[in-house]
Amino acid sequence: MKAKDSIRDIKGIGEKSEKLFRKLGITTVEELLAFYPREYDIYTKIQPVLTVQEGETVILEGSFPARLKMASVRGLKIITGQFRDSSGQILISWFNMPYLMKTVKVGMHYILRGKIVRKNGFLQMAQPKILTKEEYANQLGKLQPVYSLTAGLTNNAVKKAVSLALAEYEFESDFLPLEIRKRYNLLLHKKAVQAIHFPESREAYAKARSRLVFEEFFLFSLALRQMKEQKDKMTSIYKIESGSSVEQLFKALPFCLTTGQQNAWEDVRRDLQSGFVMNRLIQGDVGSGKTVVALLALVCAAENGHQGAIMVPTEVLAKQHYEEFMKYLEPIGIRTALLVGSMTAARKREVSARIAAKEVDIIVGTHALIQEKVAYADLALIVTDEQHRFGVRQREMLSEKGQSPHTLVMSATPIPRTLAIILYGDLDVSVIDVLPANRLPIKNCAVGTDYRPQAYRFMEKQVAMGHQVYIICPMVEESEAMEAENVIDYTNSLRDALSASIRIENLHGKMKASKKNEIMEAFSRGEIDILVSTTVIEVGINVPNATVMMVENAERFGLAQLHQLRGRVGRGEAQSYCIFMAGNTSKETMERLRILENSNDGFYVAKQDLQLRGPGDLFGIRQSGDLYFQMADIYQDANELQQANEAACAVGKDGAALLCRKYEGLRRIMEEYTGDIKTL
Repeated sequence: MKAKDSIRDIKGIGEKSEKLFRKLGITTVEELLAFYPREYDIYTKIQPVLTVQEGETVILEGSFPARLKMASVRGLKIITGQFRDSSGQILISWFNMPYLMKTVKVGMHYILRGKIVRKNGFLQMAQPKILTKEEYANQLGKLQPVYSLTAGLTNNAVKKAVSLALAEYEFESDFLPLEIRKRYNLLLHKKAVQAIHFPESREAYAKARSRLVFEEFFLFSLALRQMKEQKDKMTSIYKIESGSSVEQLFKALPFCLTTGQQNAWEDVRRDLQSGFVMNRLIQGDVGSGKTVVALLALVCAAENGHQGAIMVPTEVLAKQHYEEFMKYLEPIGIRTALLVGSMTAARKREVSARIAAKEVDIIVGTHALIQEKVAYADLALIVTDEQHRFGVRQREMLSEKGQSPHTLVMSATPIPRTLAIILYGDLDVSVIDVLPANRLPIKNCAVGTDYRPQAYRFMEKQVAMGHQVYIICPMVEESEAMEAENVIDYTNSLRDALSASIRIENLHGKMKASKKNEIMEAFSRGEIDILVSTTVIEVGINVPNATVMMVENAERFGLAQLHQLRGRVGRGEAQSYCIFMAGNTSKETMERLRILENSNDGFYVAKQDLQLRGPGDLFGIRQSGDLYFQMADIYQDANELQQANEAACAVGKDGAALLCRKYEGLRRIMEEYTGDIKTL
């Protein structure tokens, strides 16, 4: 089998299976083999009942001293029984498996494997699998891959397809040269792919992952290096000076810039008037005031007779920026327009015509700004907000709308500066590390699920005071081997638990864009009291009236992402609160979450995250979640990031290096990769 062969060539995959795989973005053998496991299922040793902890998946051995009982609750048949070993006993529960009433015998020896949960204050094992001694012995210590799935496709079906593909796939020669593999002790790509799907041990998994992480970072660093070389010291036709309009804006602002904002603005101002093309990143914590610096730069471009555009990730945020900008720009005679995907075709044509005729100075929008039909008369400055949401190629597409315009990108992702300089290798970096003085620090708490009733009462009080609440759930629907709060079911249970007068809605990634915008706008207007959502609200909505953020199953997120979510509150003058609710309250989990409980500083959180998460964390294959990479994690894999960047710099020093025969495979990979760095 070759890379571009269809997955239909794999035995057992027919038309129906092919459609299901396509939903996961898999159409070729190459894409299937690059569909790495989400996590691994590990059969551990049998342990005593008295040692189990909430959130763990464990194996117990013992017997049922009495017959199982069955009860019907809301149409579900629930089977329960006490399970005992020499150390103690624990309640076991199964759902909709009534045949167990006949097959499970009193006094017989059983081996059970299942997750420990807490219900009504007591630990119990939910929905365990009954193992034979042979099954247990065969699986003990092995790592079984667990894949992300779609409805209708089982984990076993994916495992089988991958196994068959690996048996027949013809791997090409390794694209990483031998000296790089030796210097950094890296496996061959072929062995790494085989071992990442079916590792024989934790050590084999760690080595495979290390190689795949290295190559992701290496290709990314090399591509960025090539882009930076093309841009470095490129002469600009836009030499932009700061003038009276900027002074008027300073006077109109109801606050003074922080020292961090002043320093970032000086960097930007200097770049704009340098005579060279600006390519700058402003990295600032959530709520640090990056947008004000961007607005100053846009005003600068406008008063010099040019156009500026700012691209943001959601329509709601675009509209909020547009309305806020209008307050300051209309009085000083700067013309502003909004361009978003949900506008009617006629309205888009009208705005596009005004942009082309230079009747607009500043354009605020979403991806609509980079559509083919939008032509700019004189685009001198582009700003992209939440850089990691767009990716390099989309930023390039907007740049191509002008004649090498200045570029300013902004990110609230709290990355340590040393890593930021590598990740944003084609950009100069400015950091805003001071929050505005009028912001009250968010009050945080990390708690277990038994705190939920108190949290609900607290939310009711906040709503009664006229404030709003976010509740975050990790996923839209439950998938195999992963129990997480379901957004839709959660919303229904929340409506039952709270006062009928409280307006509750939900939001998730499977909704149509128009429905998402409708709900976010309603929440923004104060027409929804509590919004139950997945992480789609992580960026792209600014509601100063929201004062409470509760994150369910907080242990499933990386600390940096939790900090980003927390940034949705604390944006107004009222005191705000964040509740991190953990389904697993192990000592390690709570220590991790207490970093957030004790600090609102995103850069401190990122640094602690970096120190806490060791390489090869089986349950954290990709926790940072948002920065270009399929497997690599910028925090967990900081060491590999620095090594890969070092190797990319060594290869990139000689412009002709990629023409050498030893780099033939790498050159072929780079031709596919450059200009197509993964976007989100």
